[in-house]
Amino acid sequence: MTNTIADVEEADVILVTGSNTTENHPVISSFIKRAASVKGTKLLLVDPRRIKLADFADKWLRPNLGTDVAWINGLIHVIIKEELYDKEFVENRTQNFEALKEMTGKFTPDYVSEITGIPAKEIIEAARLYAGGKNAAILYCMGITQHISGTDNVKSLANLAMICGNLGRPGTGVNPLRGQNNVQGACDMGGLPNVFTGYQPVTVAENVKKMEKAWGVSGMSDKAGLPVTEMIPKVHSGEIKALYIIGENPLVSDPDLNHVEDSLDHLDFMVVQDIFMTETASRADVVLPASCFAEKDGTFSNTERRVQRVRRAVNPPGAAREDWLITAGIARRMGYPMIYENPGEIFDEIASLTPSYAGLSYERIEHEGLHWPCPQPDHPGTPILHTQAFPIGKGVLHAVEYIPPAEQVNDEYPLYLTTGRVLYQYHTGTMTRKTEGLNERAPESFVEISPADAEKFGLTDGDKIRIASRRGEIVAKMTVSDKAVDGTVFIPFHYAEAAANRLTNAALDPISKIPEYKVCAVKLSRAA
Repeated sequence: MTNTIADVEEADVILVTGSNTTENHPVISSFIKRAASVKGTKLLLVDPRRIKLADFADKWLRPNLGTDVAWINGLIHVIIKEELYDKEFVENRTQNFEALKEMTGKFTPDYVSEITGIPAKEIIEAARLYAGGKNAAILYCMGITQHISGTDNVKSLANLAMICGNLGRPGTGVNPLRGQNNVQGACDMGGLPNVFTGYQPVTVAENVKKMEKAWGVSGMSDKAGLPVTEMIPKVHSGEIKALYIIGENPLVSDPDLNHVEDSLDHLDFMVVQDIFMTETASRADVVLPASCFAEKDGTFSNTERRVQRVRRAVNPPGAAREDWLITAGIARRMGYPMIYENPGEIFDEIASLTPSYAGLSYERIEHEGLHWPCPQPDHPGTPILHTQAFPIGKGVLHAVEYIPPAEQVNDEYPLYLTTGRVLYQYHTGTMTRKTEGLNERAPESFVEISPADAEKFGLTDGDKIRIASRRGEIVAKMTVSDKAVDGTVFIPFHYAEAAANRLTNAALDPISKIPEYKVCAVKLSRAA
């Protein structure tokens, strides 16, 4: 996030897209709802489903799945044509404006309407609404990123914010909402295949030498590794013989699960480190029992880049250990003396090697967290990014072309499927599905379908139906809902026994390598 969570309430306009915020980020949604209902903030919602935030929205656009670049370019077209953009910001702080103007020239409201299904009049009104706010914030989540055009979608939102000068001030920004509680921290710590901590590229010789010196080693690789979505095919082909999986349940969360199951059968050796016996752990050769958040000391970095302390409340059960102890124990057995007294020593090492964390310490964040970048011990942290300039100087406006989803409907598979979460379950259900009260609220998978489509296919509310894609099929209960749009069904991905990801497409964004979880073609029939 370029801005903070609380900062949302400083906005004159909030654009929420690709985020079912009330169910995925209920605390953050309270800030949005309070801004819209109490503070007079205008809420612009863009989502294919009639989610709860639609009740608070001044304008709700309902695009066809996978058409985000088109409607964003449509808003930019209107803003440029009507000269609603921030000319001073564009001239002084951006580059490549003419290329963006030329690209978006063809994205007229009528053309965008043909692609997205959003009426041309609504495109014009939405553009004026966003550009008309003195301070406008953009919030998005995986409904934007989980497409083959996910990177382009994010670049397009950045374009929209930059041409309107909505960066570097309270109530503005481009703000991704992270999908899990410390996923920001995992990325910050180098939990990506191409960077060290603080997003220092592994391909830069200077970075490699710095780490080699700190760790007392030589010969470290300067080649980027593989993202998980490229590992699985290499497991299937035999190029990868072993996997070590930490805190992940790919047998529920990965796309095209039938292929994932088949791939894992090709492994010589699999280790899973987790707090519960997940679907993936049950197939492992070795399971390493880890500790949960309440059983360890350390830090969490949340969605707004705030680094916060977390403290042990109870001891880990049985043979469970803290993750760092497991990692260090394995390292020692492999011949490297990875020895720390406590997590505080690890954090000090992180700060010494990570420029954006260099000013942080346990002492400084003992009572209240700080936002990175925090480059010196006397630095107050950075709640708002890009206040004076971008790290590269002028921000780059990208001329992004619209690319349709990888899979289209046809006579055999006439409906689109999109996936997501529900309020009472979380991710692959590793924790929440062991909680009686939550299972009473959301006990099983379901297929959300519009009343018109239910009638069209001769199905009724509560039917057990078979949903099939080109990759697999599941059986789940049907729910007829006004949230659904005609031509599209929705399935939550939490439930292993009716896993939505048996259906989803493993087509990848060429840059981020994220799968297209949000769009695939399916067919429905009544289950026998």
